Amino acid sequence: MLPRICIFLYCIFIALSSFSTTSSLLNLTLPHQYPNSEAVVQEVQRRVNVSISRRKMLSEQSQCLTGNPVDDCWRCDPNWVANRQRLADCAIGFGQGALGGKGGQIYVVTDSSDHDTANPTPGTLRHAVIQDVPLWIIFQSDMIIKLKHELIISSYKTIDGRGANVHITGHGCLTLQYISNVIIHSVHIYNCLPSGNAIIRSSPSHADWRGKSDGDGISIFGSRNIWIDHCALSHCTDGLIDATLGSTAITISNNYFSHHDKVMLLGHNDKYLADSGMQVTIAFNHFGEGLVQRMPRCRRGYIHVVNNDFAKWEMYAIGGSANPTINSQGNRYIAPADPNSKEVTKRVDTDEGEWGGWNWRSDGDIMVNGAFFVPSGEGLSTQYAKASSVAPRSAGLIDLLTMNAGVIGGPRDNGMSMSYGGGAATGETGGGGGGSSGRDDDYFGMIFGSGASPTKSFPSTIMLLSLLIILSLYIMTNHIGSLSLL
Repeated sequence: MLPRICIFLYCIFIALSSFSTTSSLLNLTLPHQYPNSEAVVQEVQRRVNVSISRRKMLSEQSQCLTGNPVDDCWRCDPNWVANRQRLADCAIGFGQGALGGKGGQIYVVTDSSDHDTANPTPGTLRHAVIQDVPLWIIFQSDMIIKLKHELIISSYKTIDGRGANVHITGHGCLTLQYISNVIIHSVHIYNCLPSGNAIIRSSPSHADWRGKSDGDGISIFGSRNIWIDHCALSHCTDGLIDATLGSTAITISNNYFSHHDKVMLLGHNDKYLADSGMQVTIAFNHFGEGLVQRMPRCRRGYIHVVNNDFAKWEMYAIGGSANPTINSQGNRYIAPADPNSKEVTKRVDTDEGEWGGWNWRSDGDIMVNGAFFVPSGEGLSTQYAKASSVAPRSAGLIDLLTMNAGVIGGPRDNGMSMSYGGGAATGETGGGGGGSSGRDDDYFGMIFGSGASPTKSFPSTIMLLSLLIILSLYIMTNHIGSLSLL
């Protein structure tokens, strides 16, 4: 009896061990992940093509059209101020479902101060973002908001800086933690420093002790349906935008990034399986002066990088580890003069034997000054593209699509004159921050599924199975032994 049980358990162990290396059963998908990433990519392409075609047909009658589908959605309305919430219908890509404060009341920020993080003053931005109802937040006038600690934003909020010159700086900056449906539009974010070890209110009924934050411009933890559009970000201590801990359904569009080392991190760490379901669209952004790396740096997930202008980098533009899918379409990559930094891509701490199967593709990109993109996996085959690409091979088209990147009506670049906000982040693990535990097994309600990209192996899973089998054999052996003594 016992030998048969042992053989049976051994067969199960072998089957599960081999299955875990080839199947997507053990991949985690996020509850609000799009089941078909390529369908979302195709819709972005369709929206761009429609806007470009409309501009060509109506350029003489309507000078407001740019071919940028986000801007053309609302800027051609001369009365947009009276219809601000129309913006919520203009997002594209994976973050297109971000409602922000649509349907909620208009909240006018009248006070730029941030004196009390535990009991925010009514009329301040901090008081607005913690309310537990949908709000469309606007600003009475130009203002510089110097944060005392990180600004914890609750679900269903739009921060709409259109019509005012709004600067957010100081300690902590913007935190989106385990929330949904947030739009951040037309604000300058810079000189963000680490902060915390303080009581910070996150809702009208809850204030809690927060640990030290990283000093990111915008930190996104375990959140979904997020859209960051037409902002100018620079000079922060850690990342300008970091999305980690199972965040998904994000669009980062029309922003102006400058003067920073590690620009954008997507993914907590290589072992955090929940980030396999991360889906991010990066579109129409300008990556400009003083940037070094991470535009973005990806761990797992599906990242669509489309119609961006990469004007500067020092080390690399797009990096990754842990088998992310990177779909680069219709971007312009201008390599630096350094002959050792011409490559757009970087596989971080991984040899070719492993990354050769990762799906990284370049489709219709423009390579300038010796820039080159190293594709891999299915990206090596033209058959991988299921629909015709936007493929803007004209540099003039990229200029057109990104001409308004940054805060509309203000300087695109936050400026070299500002004092630098802090040093570079340490290490490649990233993804920590204000009060988050950062545990690898903290999946925030993730579920098992088959929609994420397969990974190569799960050593920890095999080890766990081995221990369970050894324990089972020990129990059965002792149990049978005790029976024989009866």
